[in-house]
Amino acid sequence: MVEAKQRVIVTNRKARHDYYILEVLEAGIVLTGTEVKSLRQGNANLQDSYAVIKDGEVWLEGMHISPYAQASVFNHDPRRKRKLLLQKKQIRKLSSRLKEKGLTLVPLSVYFKGAYAKVELALAKGKKLYDKREAIAERESERDIERIKRRKI
Repeated sequence: MVEAKQRVIVTNRKARHDYYILEVLEAGIVLTGTEVKSLRQGNANLQDSYAVIKDGEVWLEGMHISPYAQASVFNHDPRRKRKLLLQKKQIRKLSSRLKEKGLTLVPLSVYFKGAYAKVELALAKGKKLYDKREAIAERESERDIERIKRRKI
């Protein structure tokens, strides 16, 4: 089986800062024609977006895809809810895990895999403010260590 080429369109960089990522999975996304064309141009934003499970279906809320410039009247709503495509078994597993306190579904990135738009979803637990500060301090100390190592060589 030949692996399809991936082209990342947009990433949610803040997600890894604000959440502990427990599990990552790939989901398809249902889009209209103008949304696909706008995505291919890179006009999307995952800031403040999240996924919810309603009636056995997974929905992505808060994702912004800018209107396609050449679409005229037949354009899409930039902030509409978009259905994510997962297997029933995966949805059941996610819904049981989401009942745990503090867990949420966060999109990490949107990319094209071959001709299909995909969303990288993460089951995540929110970080407290002191956890974020600790992560920043750890990252800075690692940078300092690397800088010292480079000077010695």
